[in-house]
Amino acid sequence: MEFVIGGLAGAGATIFTNPMDVVKTRMQLQGELRARHEHTARYRGILHATYVIAKTDGAMALQKGLAPAMLLGFTMNSVRLGMYHIAEVQGWTKNKNGNVDIKRAILWSSLSGIMSGVFGNPASVIKTRIQAAAHPSIAVGRQHKYKGMLDGCVQIYKAEGVAGFFAGVNATCTRLAIGSAAQLTSFSAMKENLKLHGYFERSPTMLAFVASLGCGVLCVLLETPLDVVNTRLFNQGPASSKGPTYTGVLDCLIKTYRTEGLHGLYKGIGPLYLRIAPHTTLSLVIWDMLNNLLLHNKHS
Repeated sequence: MEFVIGGLAGAGATIFTNPMDVVKTRMQLQGELRARHEHTARYRGILHATYVIAKTDGAMALQKGLAPAMLLGFTMNSVRLGMYHIAEVQGWTKNKNGNVDIKRAILWSSLSGIMSGVFGNPASVIKTRIQAAAHPSIAVGRQHKYKGMLDGCVQIYKAEGVAGFFAGVNATCTRLAIGSAAQLTSFSAMKENLKLHGYFERSPTMLAFVASLGCGVLCVLLETPLDVVNTRLFNQGPASSKGPTYTGVLDCLIKTYRTEGLHGLYKGIGPLYLRIAPHTTLSLVIWDMLNNLLLHNKHS
């Protein structure tokens, strides 16, 4: 049941945050491996990108890839939050005094993040490619024409085999190990700290809400460079006659930094924050509420 609760929390939050994910994907792909003065920016910021996408491709384009995004949200969070909740319940994240042990919490949140990355990678690949597809006048990055999630699965399998679904999996697992450690450990620690000082004793929802607010900033600062790498590895597709654009995580990081500078590694940080912050808050609050409801029903 813990895994289902985690999955529902992630899928529910995705509905509200997917538009920012579309904007983030487009901004991370524009000017790929080109210096800033060598290309014209199709998207000049969050608001401009949102306007251009809605005007050119239609308002519903801001919800492109929603089906694989929700599948990703359910899959990743069912594994990540489910594993971490079990570790919490079993006391594996606490010390002898019953308080949160930062080292143990980091260990279990990182492990849960890595496992969620493996299970969620196929949906991430499909989601990214569908979100990147746009009208030629505003298209950035390699364009993949999929009719939907199932068609995307078929085309990827035909062109790239099973390996195509696990493009960028190393970056995914690394990013999620870091992001989950930052998110879940800080969430647990902040909740405990607020409880110790007597805050929100009668309002577990508000406790979860306040504790989740600080998680988004830390996550986005640590995750953005690897998120840029993820987006580009997901989207590169089958190798051309010249070979693949990127041979792996390190190769992508080096090429991006050399051609685009530090700015290139932090492309899309604005929409990424606007996606991660509410997604973190919504998913953690929903997760906490459902866990409290399950605990209440067990006691009843």
